[in-house]
Amino acid sequence: MRWLLLLLAVLLAVLQYRLWLGEGGLRSVAALQRAIAAQAEENARLAERNRRLAAEVMDLKEGVEAIEERARSELGMIGPGETFFQVVAPEAEDGR
Repeated sequence: MRWLLLLLAVLLAVLQYRLWLGEGGLRSVAALQRAIAAQAEENARLAERNRRLAAEVMDLKEGVEAIEERARSELGMIGPGETFFQVVAPEAEDGR
């Protein structure tokens, strides 16, 4: 009976060691959870950076056209080789 109790106590000590300090134990799990949290934070930061860069690329691609359209409509500018025609509406008659 004593040997059995001693054997069970040793077995319990070995299992506790593996649980707390061994490979795949609680310490390793906690370290992996910290690494996962850090990686998720890095991924979120990089995803936001990618979103901003994609928006900047789209703005640069479409920005020239938007600037050109604004210059044409607001400033009356024309491109090379184009002819500008201005249509003037007739003045309204007052009946005088």
